[in-house]
Amino acid sequence: MRNLSFLIVGVAFGIIMYKSEAASWFRIFEMFNFQSIHMYGLMGSALFIGVIGTALIKKKKVQDINGQKIVIANKDKSIARYLIGGTVFGLGWALAGACPGPMFVLVGAGYFPILIVILGAIVGTWIYGLVKNKLPH
Repeated sequence: MRNLSFLIVGVAFGIIMYKSEAASWFRIFEMFNFQSIHMYGLMGSALFIGVIGTALIKKKKVQDINGQKIVIANKDKSIARYLIGGTVFGLGWALAGACPGPMFVLVGAGYFPILIVILGAIVGTWIYGLVKNKLPH
């Protein structure tokens, strides 16, 4: 039953991504060319809600569905790691026309060439798993 709830939430997320055009290659292209505020508005709204949600989780000491306290760890705030990671992520996003969430939405919408991008993401993740112990974290 629990897996069914995850499936329902995932399908709802996919529908929202598709209907809001967050999975649209054209909208992503517009964003990277600074031609439209659509994607910036979507991401800004998500960031705003995420910041408020995180603050509430910390303040109210919220528990997960298993009753465990949610702990948000303070991580190293090295700027280089964010610049390098953000640059790699942004280049992949710009080249593929989609970040990981919309990739699966696009498969569901019938854009099957995105399967090549998903395969590349899986291979990249596998390679990262092989070399992660040799990388600075």
